[in-house]
Amino acid sequence: MAANLSSDLLKQPATEITVSLGNSANELKFEPNHLEFEAGKRYQLRLTNPSQLKHYFTAKDFADGIWTQKVQAGKVEIKGAIHELELKPGGEAEWVFVPLKSGTYGLRCPIPGHTEAGMTG
Repeated sequence: MAANLSSDLLKQPATEITVSLGNSANELKFEPNHLEFEAGKRYQLRLTNPSQLKHYFTAKDFADGIWTQKVQAGKVEIKGAIHELELKPGGEAEWVFVPLKSGTYGLRCPIPGHTEAGMTG
């Protein structure tokens, strides 16, 4: 897949977007819960979890429609297909990717009760 992406694209600065999984009041929601990306542009999604609960960022169909350059958490870089990230309380991760396909994709936290309480996007 990476062979199809020009090296120019991988050199362009990534547009940075921060998404909070929950908040310090432990509300079960993504902030923001609506994200728009443009196919063929590079993005850095900064995920944070300021709550006291663990949360998942699960968006399988979205993940199938992007090329992931890397996910970075602490001193670890993960490469390849990623479908779900779990952020423990106080956790932070960066997901650098390029959308390949247009579409509307769902996002949720599949922990029992979290999706039902509104942790969707």
